Amino acid sequence: MSSTPAASAGDIVKHGWDAVPVDGNAILNGRPYIHKPSPLTVEDIPFPSDDPIVAKVQDYAKKHLIEQTYNHSMRVYHWGFSILKDQFPEQFGQLSLATWALTCLLHDIGTTHDNLRATLLSFEFYGGILALNLTKELGAPQAQAEAVAEAIIRHQDLGTVGKITFLGQLIQLATIYDNMGINPQIINEATKVDVNKAFPRKGWSGCFSKTIREENGLKPWAHTTHLGEEDFPEGVKNNELMESYDSWGL
Repeated sequence: MSSTPAASAGDIVKHGWDAVPVDGNAILNGRPYIHKPSPLTVEDIPFPSDDPIVAKVQDYAKKHLIEQTYNHSMRVYHWGFSILKDQFPEQFGQLSLATWALTCLLHDIGTTHDNLRATLLSFEFYGGILALNLTKELGAPQAQAEAVAEAIIRHQDLGTVGKITFLGQLIQLATIYDNMGINPQIINEATKVDVNKAFPRKGWSGCFSKTIREENGLKPWAHTTHLGEEDFPEGVKNNELMESYDSWGL
């Protein structure tokens, strides 16, 4: 339980600040899933486009991200909703879907061509700063804006020791599912097909693998290297779970 004076107990829960293990295997109790995932279509999954900050950030994301990255961000939103609903029913209904949407839309904003070259910072850190500034400018409360920034900064901070925010763990689970096919049974097969159909990959596996190598070439110190300078880009490129969907939309 947090004792910080910077946010109320309600805001801690609403914006996903609760501390959970950083080890995704531990949070799933070492199993493929905690509860059997239910089949969901994109129509079954609400997106908070009626939230004015989300609407503006969605427009911003569409303008600044290439189509493959935008579609990835939207898939991550839908994977995460499914994971939240089925695996973490206690948090479902408490976590703000607007906060989740903002995190997904902006989690890869640091990977754009210009942003990779605008800073010496690793893309997750720079992306977190951009997201913090943007959401605050648009009127997001501190607890929300900082939750989004923290989750983005740590969304590739995979490991087995220590804690992470619940929001951060949720985006880790959703992104590693989409990027590397980790925890393949955590999403129902019908959901996997429908989300990929709505937001086609258009060669995302090769696209993101190339971006990882691009950043590592520009910044050999990049945080991404802790996942393996060869293992990570190769794992993304050779994502067997999504192989049959990767050409959709091309």
